[in-house]
Amino acid sequence: MKKHLKRIISLVLILSMSMAAIAGCKKEKADNGNAEKKEIVILAAASLTDVTAKLKEAYEKEHKDVTLTFSYGSSGALMTQIQEGAPADVFMSAALKQMNTLNEAGLMDSSSIYNLLENKVVLIAPKNSTLSLTGFNDLSKDSVKMVALGEPSSVPVGQYSEEILTSLKILDTVKAKAVYGSDVRAVLSYVESGNADCGVVYETDAITSKDVKIICTAPEGSCKKVIYPVGIVKSSKVSDEAKEFIEYLKSDEAMAVFAEYGFSNAQ
Repeated sequence: MKKHLKRIISLVLILSMSMAAIAGCKKEKADNGNAEKKEIVILAAASLTDVTAKLKEAYEKEHKDVTLTFSYGSSGALMTQIQEGAPADVFMSAALKQMNTLNEAGLMDSSSIYNLLENKVVLIAPKNSTLSLTGFNDLSKDSVKMVALGEPSSVPVGQYSEEILTSLKILDTVKAKAVYGSDVRAVLSYVESGNADCGVVYETDAITSKDVKIICTAPEGSCKKVIYPVGIVKSSKVSDEAKEFIEYLKSDEAMAVFAEYGFSNAQ
């Protein structure tokens, strides 16, 4: 009987020590930052590629329990992905149109939508271009053979471009010699490579390239303001973490980084 009791006590002690060891391992894992991280999937306009890479690094450094996963493209294509149920937690659009469409369809958390940034539309040419260009009106000249534009059906910069050209009454002339890009970075690459004589992009994209020069900014009032809204996708499973990330984007710290890349505060 005594032997049996001793064996039971020994087993209890071993089990207790094992549980303590497991608890210690779990604590150490958490303390070492190896606990399971929450992933925030962010669908962002292509023009945000460079600045968000820097913001991702800064945010993850301060939030060890979060991983930011960015997917870039034209705002129209990203909108379609959300409509089709692609996994997404946050949408950062280059125009109000796409955000409004999703919100009206009940796919966004309305209370989370915030007009974050403002950008400008500019005319660019290759750095070594000898074409005589001073403004958007020059796009109708015979000397300009090819103009790079964003696809107006899905790319906000293409939609802004058409507004500008329509206001100047040269849309049909320019469309006849246009090559269309699937997003603003594709438009930029056409001009960088010299495959287009000039192109219409955002100011923030133009200043990232050493191979292009800015000819001018779009005439005042020729297109709607270029506003970048951000919001949480209603189906998000990490809405609390997404909300905290958006609050960070509004912060002075994040706005200083946006300013480095040519964006201004939309507020």
